[in-house]
Amino acid sequence: MLNRRQFLHATGAGVLLAASRPAWALTPAVNVDDMLRAQWAQIERGTGGRLGICLLDSATGKRLGQREDERFPMCSTFKFVLAAAVLRRVDQGKLTLAQQVRIHASDMLEHAPVTERHVGGSLSVGELCRATMIYSDNPAANLLFPLVGEPAGVTAFLRGIGDAQTRTDRYEPQMNRFADDDPRDTTTPAAMAATLRTLLLGDALHPASRKQLTDWMIDNRTGDDCLRAGLTAGWKIGDKTGSNGTDTRNDIAILWPPKGSAPLLLTTYLNGAKVDDAARDAALKAVAVAVRESIAA
Repeated sequence: MLNRRQFLHATGAGVLLAASRPAWALTPAVNVDDMLRAQWAQIERGTGGRLGICLLDSATGKRLGQREDERFPMCSTFKFVLAAAVLRRVDQGKLTLAQQVRIHASDMLEHAPVTERHVGGSLSVGELCRATMIYSDNPAANLLFPLVGEPAGVTAFLRGIGDAQTRTDRYEPQMNRFADDDPRDTTTPAAMAATLRTLLLGDALHPASRKQLTDWMIDNRTGDDCLRAGLTAGWKIGDKTGSNGTDTRNDIAILWPPKGSAPLLLTTYLNGAKVDDAARDAALKAVAVAVRESIAA
């Protein structure tokens, strides 16, 4: 298994991360989209896995991708659509963010940075959403599912907003298990990019709920080494990461370029990687660097 240093050397991503501008920014005759795809393909080769990407311009609807219509395990990126489903129920008057949910010892799973401190007590629905989105707390996500009709209820919510691909089927931690012929708990990069646009920039949620969902993404604490790491001063990002701890690393994001440009939606799904944790993070960082520098071009 390659480590981060070996990955950067093998893919040339070290040069990409260090350069202030890509070569194609200096060569107007070269098609920027083609060069961006070439960079993404190079990053994928260095991981030994599949790297699905979709970049969506919210202003024009222009889409650029790699394996964007292939299925990938969502891992914890599902928590974005789960939180959105909760907010839809709030908008409908079926829930309030102040509603309390009891926390039991039997609810505990690996990675419970927030809920483990409240066993025997309770957290509000809003606090559970925050724990789910910002800290990727697994018990918090499981405690939210019954409030929205279980995993099937989240899938129904997605179908209702026009996402025909993304599906939630299981609870944590089972939903992280993936096989090539098993569509459960999967999405496509293109579908998730469109859903990001619908939920964060469209009218599927009331304005207050849309702002809350966006704020949770901006405040995320789990993505500092992924897409966020590839951006520079002047850029703004909100994201939600996912990982199975072995060969999968995902990050979905809304990006605000400098100078008030329209937001971009960027989804990255890496599966079957044969590199270590740090190198998987570095691959997603390299994707963001390539996107950032293509905008500069």
